[in-house]
Amino acid sequence: MNERYLTTREFAEIIGVSRSTVISWIKSGRIVAYSVNGRWRVPYSEVKRLLKGAQRVKRVAIYARVSSNTQKNDLERQVKSLKLWVSKNFPSAKYIIVTDVASGLKEDRRGVRKLIEIAKRREIQAVVVAYRDRLTRFGFEYLKVLFNTLGVDVYVAFQEEPKDYVQELVEDFVEIVTSFASRIYGKRSKRYREVVSCIGNAIKDSN
Repeated sequence: MNERYLTTREFAEIIGVSRSTVISWIKSGRIVAYSVNGRWRVPYSEVKRLLKGAQRVKRVAIYARVSSNTQKNDLERQVKSLKLWVSKNFPSAKYIIVTDVASGLKEDRRGVRKLIEIAKRREIQAVVVAYRDRLTRFGFEYLKVLFNTLGVDVYVAFQEEPKDYVQELVEDFVEIVTSFASRIYGKRSKRYREVVSCIGNAIKDSN
């Protein structure tokens, strides 16, 4: 039997997501698609595969993170948008909410530890985050492999972060530079103070 191919709009309507979400899934490799004369075509078999996968998911962990307590409103917006995403993509699944208020550079985060523990206990089949760096600033693929090994899929709901996350990137950059400067020169050294001062001045000049 010949395979039927769908446009991204047709595929989006069947699955119940936006066309932009389908495009992001294609680019991230979540679904198979072929470029025909510059336009994506998705095999209908991908519909069956996704729907079957969605039926398998009975419990989802929604993970949201911000860097500081001043971003609590952003944290609430993340959770709200992820609830909607889960309700559309896994309509029969129950979810739990796990949050962190910590830098994405911090490895020992309470929320991430909780995700790993409940994954080990086979209590979830999926982890959903708004953006890749909400889970971790670096090493996303390693964490994804870890969860996959535990039988848990990791889904990134959205591809492009809001512009207000630039400040968080700046804060992480400062943390990286000062950390390396501390290791190289020592916090009590003149050179360390010069590096910290230089970074501080550069940030002020960019604002």
